[in-house]
Amino acid sequence: MPDAADKGSSFPSFRASPLRDKVIGEVHARPFRSMSSPRVVLHYAFLTNASEAADDKAWLIEFCTSRGEPVPTDGAKHHTIAFGGGMLNWEQHAEFTTYTWDAPAAEGKLFGELIHNHPFGAMFRAPGDMLVAARFEAHPNPGEDVWRRHFDSGSLTVSRIEGGAAAVATDFRQDGDGLTRFLVINDEMGNHQIGAAVKRLLEIETYRTLAMLGLFEAARLQPEIRRFETELADLTSQMVEDAGLDTNRDLLNKFTKLAAALEAGATASTFRFGASRAYHQIVQARFNTLQEEAAPGELSMAGFLGRRLSPAMQTCQSIEDRQAMLSRKLARATTLLRTRVDVDLEQQNRSLLQSMNRRARMQLRLQQTVEGLSIAAVSYYVVGLLSYLAKGASDAGLPIPSGSITTAIAVPIVIAVMWATMHRIRKVYSKETKAD
Repeated sequence: MPDAADKGSSFPSFRASPLRDKVIGEVHARPFRSMSSPRVVLHYAFLTNASEAADDKAWLIEFCTSRGEPVPTDGAKHHTIAFGGGMLNWEQHAEFTTYTWDAPAAEGKLFGELIHNHPFGAMFRAPGDMLVAARFEAHPNPGEDVWRRHFDSGSLTVSRIEGGAAAVATDFRQDGDGLTRFLVINDEMGNHQIGAAVKRLLEIETYRTLAMLGLFEAARLQPEIRRFETELADLTSQMVEDAGLDTNRDLLNKFTKLAAALEAGATASTFRFGASRAYHQIVQARFNTLQEEAAPGELSMAGFLGRRLSPAMQTCQSIEDRQAMLSRKLARATTLLRTRVDVDLEQQNRSLLQSMNRRARMQLRLQQTVEGLSIAAVSYYVVGLLSYLAKGASDAGLPIPSGSITTAIAVPIVIAVMWATMHRIRKVYSKETKAD
């Protein structure tokens, strides 16, 4: 084995796991980018399935190629290129794709500047249905009387972040362009801190919107679950009655269909509810990372969103709990009814066996009667043959009693022989039957 030092290293090389590069690279995926202020950020998130995501990546490769920019590598889930004096960032997630563009903003112009050099014009192709659209601006403190007029005072939230190094104002409402406005008022943050804060605010806006999708799935399922509960109560009440086997079988069939429909709905909603919980946890984690707290006399973002987001998550959890409870009740009722059907079947089988036993006994008696008649008939013919032999022998001069005497003597002997023969045959047959 060659010395590892000959290859320029004092350490040996080992066979690496095929996942090593991915695991190490994941730590550096979607990094924070330094941003100076003033800065404007446009952020869009689109719901995409697997096919739409593949088409979108193909379009992005073509877009980058046409502009002479580097294209995303195979398997890449994020990519950044220069565009319009700023940077366009693309990220692909499990069920959505985001495009985020940031560029320098005009000094002192809050949300009033018309942006003409952004990438979301006629040349842009949306990969799917848009769910999130937001405009972030980071500025040095322009004065409270300047920025408040850009927001709805009825839903305005103002929070301090990063230990009071900056403030964030938003009203979570759409402006005339359909964008939710966020203003980051930078007091003491450095460029890297601004980039990290904006990135986390982007994630909060994206994930809080995605988390709310579970609420509408819950609203869609609620009437159906209520119908299942009513139907289950009705079917369970029918079980109290002492019904026959056919009725119980019909009830069991209804229970099975109800359980199948319930499981189909629960399976279809499992991903949505699970994703909503995960998104909600991400939102809470981002708020904690930002060290977000309400500015004096103001409502915080977490407090404002918590009034609707937390009840929405509780509603989703309630629907899941009702589905699980219904499933357990259906399982118990189905098991109970199946037991009743099995008992009815056993009772029916027992009655059938008893009937078969009665028929077998009757058949045995009939067989014994026929056997008795058969013995008498065979004995009669044998005795008749013997009487002919005795008569013929007597006529031939042999010293044999007369035919009537011989016949009388032969009758009990023949009957005994016939009975013994039939008994022996029946005994042999019984042994063969038991052996089978």
